[in-house]
Amino acid sequence: MNKYLDEEFSLEDSKIVILPVAFEGTACYGKGTAKAPGAIIDASTQLEVYDEELDSCVYKNGIFTADFVDVNHSVKIVIDSVKKECLKFLDLDKFVVVLGGEHSISNGYYQALNEKYENLSVVQLDAHADLRDEYEGTKFSHASVMARIRESCDKVVQIGIRSLSEEEAELVKKNNYNLYYAYDIYNKNDWIKGMLDNLSDNVFITIDADFFSWDIVSETGTPEPGGIGWYQALEILREIFKNKNVVGFDVVECGNERKSAFAMAKLVYKLLGYKYYLK
Repeated sequence: MNKYLDEEFSLEDSKIVILPVAFEGTACYGKGTAKAPGAIIDASTQLEVYDEELDSCVYKNGIFTADFVDVNHSVKIVIDSVKKECLKFLDLDKFVVVLGGEHSISNGYYQALNEKYENLSVVQLDAHADLRDEYEGTKFSHASVMARIRESCDKVVQIGIRSLSEEEAELVKKNNYNLYYAYDIYNKNDWIKGMLDNLSDNVFITIDADFFSWDIVSETGTPEPGGIGWYQALEILREIFKNKNVVGFDVVECGNERKSAFAMAKLVYKLLGYKYYLK
């Protein structure tokens, strides 16, 4: 079986960099997300490299798997390390995909992209709002990642949300956040154009694996029933890639169970296809 996340591609010869971040320092329920980057990379070796939807083989653009980020530190230091590593590859004009690990690390990638691109907007696909100002003693918890991102980004769209605190719900209403609850969008597409209108041209997508239904991702850091199906998720993502300049994305909060890891490997490869071959 051909591999697409394969060390045979040199950094110089690759347009794409996969950056694994095996961190779960603020995880408060299920463990295992630290093992997900390795599991996703291993699963990628079993993917068919031809995409029938796009009639393409995206691996031919070159995909380089970077070393794992050093995560033996506090959450804030890890976030700073993710930012530094992402900037290193962005400065080489690489398209970076970050694999987590818990959702807190997305703050580091966002900070790097925000330095690199003007007028950046953010799309979050997630079961949870992640808008707590602080959780379990830290402002950099996985449950606070969108609160931190919103401090410096006024164009944020949150999609698929189906779990949040009363305080978070009040915050959403008070500030009129662009948040799409799962029950409002399930098996519907009439909301997508309005969602796109709320985004700038340059977009960062952060994908929490618990956005998906359990038949797709059965192991996550904080599982939540009632997720979005595979083809509806791809429809949403396809429209974002088609209409906007996606400058980076990450996939976080997946467990290391084989089926879930394979699904996320498939998702990464599909979205890279959308980046390079979608017409």
